[in-house]
Amino acid sequence: MAVPLMVGEALHLEYPTRVVFDSVTVGVEEGDRIGIVGRNGDGKSSLIGMLGGQVEPQAGRVTRRGGVRFGMLSQSDDLDPEATVGHSIVGDRPEHEWAGDAKVRDVIGGLVADVSWDATIGSLSGGQRRRVALAVLLIGEWDVIALDEPTNHLDVEGIAWLAEQVKNRWAKNSGALLVITHDRWFLDEVCTETWEVHDGIVEPFEGGYAAYVLQRVERDRMAAATEAKRQNLMRKELAWLRRGAPARTSKPKFRIDAANQLIEDVPPVRNPIELQRLAVARLGKDVIDLEGAGARYGDREVLREVTWHIAPGERTGILGANGSGKSTLLGLIAGTVQPSSGRVKRGKTVRLGMLDQQFSQLADIRDDRVREVLARTKTTFTIDGKDLTPAQLLERLGFAREHLSTRVGELSGGQKRRLQLLLLLLSEPNLIALDEPANDVDADMLAAMEDLLDSWPGTLIVVSHDRYMLERVTDQQYAILDGRLRHLPGGVDEYLRLRREQPSSRTSSPVTPTIGDTRAGASGLSGAERRTAQKEVASVERRLDKLHAEVKTLHQRMADHDQGDYEGLQKLAGSLRAVEDETTGLEERWLELSDLID
Repeated sequence: MAVPLMVGEALHLEYPTRVVFDSVTVGVEEGDRIGIVGRNGDGKSSLIGMLGGQVEPQAGRVTRRGGVRFGMLSQSDDLDPEATVGHSIVGDRPEHEWAGDAKVRDVIGGLVADVSWDATIGSLSGGQRRRVALAVLLIGEWDVIALDEPTNHLDVEGIAWLAEQVKNRWAKNSGALLVITHDRWFLDEVCTETWEVHDGIVEPFEGGYAAYVLQRVERDRMAAATEAKRQNLMRKELAWLRRGAPARTSKPKFRIDAANQLIEDVPPVRNPIELQRLAVARLGKDVIDLEGAGARYGDREVLREVTWHIAPGERTGILGANGSGKSTLLGLIAGTVQPSSGRVKRGKTVRLGMLDQQFSQLADIRDDRVREVLARTKTTFTIDGKDLTPAQLLERLGFAREHLSTRVGELSGGQKRRLQLLLLLLSEPNLIALDEPANDVDADMLAAMEDLLDSWPGTLIVVSHDRYMLERVTDQQYAILDGRLRHLPGGVDEYLRLRREQPSSRTSSPVTPTIGDTRAGASGLSGAERRTAQKEVASVERRLDKLHAEVKTLHQRMADHDQGDYEGLQKLAGSLRAVEDETTGLEERWLELSDLID
């Protein structure tokens, strides 16, 4: 019989503008591995905040079994900005003690091997600080761990490492995990139960994300199609889960017969032959050819001998560690980076649309209201044979009508991502490159985005650490390994295997600190090339300094803000996410360049 660890009874939480939860009762038992999903703003973080004691409900109570230790990773941390990384993680423990602890070494090697052990917390980037906070939590001893968006700032390897860490943390039927994440692969890999937070309630489902999708389709079907659009979208998602990723359906809680019955009349998510025909009609046969292309900064080669003939209708995912050259590769494709060797040949009819992490496409319209932006856009978009107006398309992406009068610069990160994607699609490109499109969006938004991309007849290149999205919207994957572009017939699993075999990967490199600055120096740079690299690094560092100051200011404004003003706090949180997203993109660029001036 399962042993309760903690129970939230009749929890009621409301803000001046709305009720978040009304008499919600939930329980966490030994052995639970619970994924929490739902739309942004529906109360996921508030729920684990109440269970952890950080958020006080207006009614109801949370009780824990005596002696239960509860550890939590929130979206903000309480690390001392003056403390060093080393002291924050291991405290005053003697080096021989913590260095001899296999768990501590594993956590350090998995999360912060690239961070200076003597750096102060206040000097770290947002992503580095986030990984330190996660490391601090994971080396502790806890009976229950709650993680709020733990995969943010982690690459594919880091996410796989974290999944193994939490799966092996406790013996079977002991300990408990609560996790909020938009990373659907992580949910499927780790969780045995899913809680959906919606409309002021918490609805439980058996299994991880795949099983949750099946049960949600059944729920919507039984509710007499009151959510017809949502149901059809989820049935399409279910069809992909059953046909495109059979390994996910092998879990015993995923009822295959029921799934087959539900999707028997659902066509494949994409018709590759038809999409390729349309792509050729729009593009011609020549898209972009990279022939022996290289990119270097001084004497350091970032990319070398890259040969890639991008075909019309090709749908490719790009994998690679932070700093491996993914942004440089996109720069070669876009023409913003010139090859240092080889050549890049572009078809005459190519129209490239780029979705970046910094929302640069919205910079010129930040003072305009969303409805004014839509009014200037007359193009329609065809999905499943139906022409949708820009407003209808934006609504399909989960954008609420009441936000149409909001100025673009005041939108949350997720709302900006929706608008950014809309404007990209309506610019009628025939080649789209997406750089980390999953940032700032919830699982429903990701499903809607993927649905739109299914119908888009062009060439698609996606750079993402979101494994689920890569496998969902692309038909093949490549990886950047040691500066070369390598095809991955075995997909993400093959990439992780190849990274494990690399001497420099996190799993094969020694992690006993000596954890100082691990960047390898580059010598012999001179002249114009070195000055150019130094100038760009200095520019990036200046911008990062400004962003770090903005983050501190926003944290202070949130701390000083009236905690009852939910809408005001949401706007500040949206601004914070946008700044952190820009920081992440610049960090990757800095990693590619910083070796040159060591």
